[in-house]
Amino acid sequence: MELIQEQPDLAAYLAADEAVDHDHPLVRETADALWAATGADPYAYARVAFEYVRDTVPHSADSGDTRVSWRASDVLATRNGICYAKSHALVALLRSRGIPAALCYQRLTDDDGSHPAVHGLVALRLPGGERWARVDPRGNKPGVDAQFTLDREQLAFPVRPELGEIDYPELYAAPHPAALKALRESPDRPRLWRNLPTAL
Repeated sequence: MELIQEQPDLAAYLAADEAVDHDHPLVRETADALWAATGADPYAYARVAFEYVRDTVPHSADSGDTRVSWRASDVLATRNGICYAKSHALVALLRSRGIPAALCYQRLTDDDGSHPAVHGLVALRLPGGERWARVDPRGNKPGVDAQFTLDREQLAFPVRPELGEIDYPELYAAPHPAALKALRESPDRPRLWRNLPTAL
Protein backbone atom coordinates (compact mmCIF):
# COMPACT_ATOMS: atom_id res chain seq x y z
CA MET A 1 0.00 0.00 0.00
CA GLU A 2 1.25 3.46 -0.88
CA LEU A 3 1.15 5.81 2.11
CA ILE A 4 0.00 9.34 1.29
CA GLN A 5 1.14 12.43 3.19
CA GLU A 6 -1.83 14.59 4.08
CA GLN A 7 0.61 17.52 4.29
CA PRO A 8 3.24 17.88 1.53
CA ASP A 9 5.73 19.65 3.80
CA LEU A 10 7.64 17.15 5.96
CA ALA A 11 8.00 19.84 8.64
CA ALA A 12 4.30 19.34 9.48
CA TYR A 13 5.24 15.89 10.79
CA LEU A 14 7.62 17.43 13.32
CA ALA A 15 5.19 19.95 14.81
CA ALA A 16 3.77 19.99 18.32
CA ASP A 17 0.05 20.46 18.98
CA GLU A 18 -2.38 20.02 21.85
CA ALA A 19 -2.37 16.20 21.64
CA VAL A 20 1.18 15.65 20.38
CA ASP A 21 2.68 17.95 23.00
CA HIS A 22 6.36 17.14 22.62
CA ASP A 23 7.21 20.53 24.09
CA HIS A 24 5.90 19.29 27.47
CA PRO A 25 8.62 18.75 30.13
CA LEU A 26 7.68 15.11 30.77
CA VAL A 27 7.84 14.26 27.06
CA ARG A 28 11.21 16.01 26.77
CA GLU A 29 12.52 14.28 29.90
CA THR A 30 11.44 10.86 28.64
CA ALA A 31 12.90 11.52 25.21
CA ASP A 32 16.19 12.72 26.75
CA ALA A 33 16.53 9.53 28.79
CA LEU A 34 15.79 7.25 25.83
CA TRP A 35 18.07 9.26 23.54
CA ALA A 36 20.96 8.99 26.01
CA ALA A 37 20.35 5.25 26.47
CA THR A 38 20.63 4.66 22.72
CA GLY A 39 23.79 6.69 22.17
CA ALA A 40 21.89 9.30 20.13
CA ASP A 41 21.39 6.88 17.23
CA PRO A 42 18.09 7.73 15.45
CA TYR A 43 17.25 4.14 14.45
CA ALA A 44 17.99 2.75 17.92
CA TYR A 45 16.08 5.63 19.50
CA ALA A 46 13.03 5.07 17.30
CA ARG A 47 13.00 1.36 18.16
CA VAL A 48 13.41 1.98 21.90
CA ALA A 49 10.77 4.73 21.91
CA PHE A 50 8.36 2.35 20.16
CA GLU A 51 9.07 -0.44 22.64
CA TYR A 52 8.78 1.99 25.56
CA VAL A 53 5.27 3.07 24.57
CA ARG A 54 4.22 -0.43 23.50
CA ASP A 55 5.47 -2.16 26.66
CA THR A 56 5.37 0.33 29.54
CA VAL A 57 2.04 2.02 28.78
CA PRO A 58 -0.65 -0.68 28.99
CA HIS A 59 -3.60 -0.44 26.63
CA SER A 60 -6.48 0.42 28.92
CA ALA A 61 -8.63 -2.39 27.51
CA ASP A 62 -5.95 -4.85 28.63
CA SER A 63 -5.31 -3.27 32.03
CA GLY A 64 -8.94 -2.47 32.87
CA ASP A 65 -8.08 1.19 33.48
CA THR A 66 -11.19 3.30 32.89
CA ARG A 67 -9.38 6.65 32.62
CA VAL A 68 -9.20 8.31 29.21
CA SER A 69 -5.95 10.05 28.31
CA TRP A 70 -5.32 11.79 25.00
CA ARG A 71 -2.37 14.18 25.33
CA ALA A 72 1.03 12.53 24.87
CA SER A 73 2.20 13.95 28.20
CA ASP A 74 -0.86 12.54 30.00
CA VAL A 75 -0.33 9.13 28.43
CA LEU A 76 3.25 9.07 29.73
CA ALA A 77 2.23 10.41 33.15
CA THR A 78 -0.67 8.01 33.76
CA ARG A 79 0.83 5.03 31.88
CA ASN A 80 -2.58 4.51 30.33
CA GLY A 81 -4.28 4.88 26.99
CA ILE A 82 -6.01 3.28 24.04
CA CYS A 83 -4.40 2.98 20.60
CA TYR A 84 -5.01 6.63 19.65
CA ALA A 85 -3.50 7.95 22.86
CA LYS A 86 -0.50 5.63 22.74
CA SER A 87 0.08 6.72 19.15
CA HIS A 88 0.08 10.37 20.26
CA ALA A 89 2.76 9.51 22.82
CA LEU A 90 4.99 7.69 20.33
CA VAL A 91 4.63 10.44 17.72
CA ALA A 92 5.58 13.03 20.36
CA LEU A 93 8.69 11.08 21.39
CA LEU A 94 9.78 10.64 17.78
CA ARG A 95 9.19 14.25 16.79
CA SER A 96 11.02 15.50 19.87
CA ARG A 97 14.20 14.05 18.34
CA GLY A 98 13.61 15.30 14.83
CA ILE A 99 12.13 12.07 13.44
CA PRO A 100 9.12 12.81 11.23
CA ALA A 101 6.12 10.87 12.53
CA ALA A 102 2.51 10.64 11.38
CA LEU A 103 -0.75 9.31 12.75
CA CYS A 104 -2.51 6.74 10.62
CA TYR A 105 -5.53 4.51 10.97
CA GLN A 106 -7.22 1.23 10.15
CA ARG A 107 -10.86 0.19 10.19
CA LEU A 108 -11.12 -3.12 12.06
CA THR A 109 -14.01 -5.41 12.97
CA ASP A 110 -14.81 -8.45 15.07
CA ASP A 111 -14.14 -11.85 13.51
CA ASP A 112 -17.61 -11.92 11.96
CA GLY A 113 -17.33 -8.44 10.45
CA SER A 114 -19.47 -6.79 13.12
CA HIS A 115 -18.65 -3.89 15.47
CA PRO A 116 -16.36 -1.85 13.19
CA ALA A 117 -14.03 0.60 14.90
CA VAL A 118 -11.14 2.80 13.80
CA HIS A 119 -7.74 1.76 15.16
CA GLY A 120 -4.80 4.16 15.45
CA LEU A 121 -1.15 3.56 14.70
CA VAL A 122 2.00 5.45 13.68
CA ALA A 123 4.18 5.94 10.63
CA LEU A 124 7.73 7.22 10.87
CA ARG A 125 10.45 8.28 8.49
CA LEU A 126 14.00 8.06 9.74
CA PRO A 127 16.44 10.83 8.77
CA GLY A 128 17.80 10.15 5.31
CA GLY A 129 15.04 7.67 4.61
CA GLU A 130 12.90 7.97 1.53
CA ARG A 131 9.88 6.01 2.70
CA TRP A 132 7.47 5.86 5.58
CA ALA A 133 7.12 2.75 7.74
CA ARG A 134 4.10 1.94 9.90
CA VAL A 135 4.41 0.56 13.42
CA ASP A 136 1.75 -0.16 16.02
CA PRO A 137 2.44 0.70 19.68
CA ARG A 138 -0.94 -0.70 20.85
CA GLY A 139 0.65 -3.25 23.18
CA ASN A 140 1.11 -6.97 22.75
CA LYS A 141 -0.96 -9.75 24.33
CA PRO A 142 -1.81 -13.32 23.33
CA GLY A 143 -2.61 -13.18 19.62
CA VAL A 144 -1.08 -9.71 19.14
CA ASP A 145 2.62 -9.41 18.28
CA ALA A 146 3.44 -5.96 16.91
CA GLN A 147 7.15 -5.36 16.32
CA PHE A 148 9.43 -2.52 15.21
CA THR A 149 10.29 -3.56 11.67
CA LEU A 150 10.94 -1.00 8.95
CA ASP A 151 11.49 -3.35 6.01
CA ARG A 152 8.19 -5.23 6.47
CA GLU A 153 5.16 -4.43 8.56
CA GLN A 154 4.36 -6.41 11.68
CA LEU A 155 1.33 -4.59 13.00
CA ALA A 156 -1.01 -5.61 15.80
CA PHE A 157 -3.84 -6.28 13.37
CA PRO A 158 -3.34 -7.09 9.68
CA VAL A 159 -6.52 -6.05 7.88
CA ARG A 160 -9.01 -8.56 6.50
CA PRO A 161 -10.64 -6.93 3.47
CA GLU A 162 -13.22 -9.72 3.24
CA LEU A 163 -14.65 -8.46 6.54
CA GLY A 164 -14.74 -4.85 5.38
CA GLU A 165 -11.54 -3.92 7.17
CA ILE A 166 -9.47 -1.09 5.68
CA ASP A 167 -5.93 0.22 5.80
CA TYR A 168 -6.35 3.98 5.38
CA PRO A 169 -3.34 5.24 3.39
CA GLU A 170 -3.38 8.83 4.67
CA LEU A 171 -0.61 10.04 6.97
CA TYR A 172 -1.97 12.72 9.28
CA ALA A 173 0.19 15.40 10.84
CA ALA A 174 -2.39 15.91 13.61
CA PRO A 175 -4.86 13.44 15.13
CA HIS A 176 -7.89 12.79 12.95
CA PRO A 177 -10.77 14.94 14.25
CA ALA A 178 -13.05 11.92 14.73
CA ALA A 179 -10.51 10.11 16.90
CA LEU A 180 -9.66 13.21 18.92
CA LYS A 181 -13.35 14.04 19.45
CA ALA A 182 -14.02 10.55 20.82
CA LEU A 183 -11.15 10.87 23.29
CA ARG A 184 -11.93 14.39 24.43
CA GLU A 185 -15.68 13.86 24.86
CA SER A 186 -15.54 10.57 26.77
CA PRO A 187 -15.41 10.81 30.57
CA ASP A 188 -14.40 7.15 30.91
CA ARG A 189 -13.43 4.15 28.80
CA PRO A 190 -16.93 2.52 28.74
CA ARG A 191 -18.27 5.74 27.20
CA LEU A 192 -15.26 5.93 24.89
CA TRP A 193 -16.07 2.46 23.52
CA ARG A 194 -19.51 3.81 22.52
CA ASN A 195 -17.99 6.96 20.98
CA LEU A 196 -15.28 5.31 18.86
CA PRO A 197 -15.59 6.21 15.18
CA THR A 198 -16.60 3.30 12.95
CA ALA A 199 -14.99 4.76 9.80
CA LEU A 200 -13.03 7.79 8.59
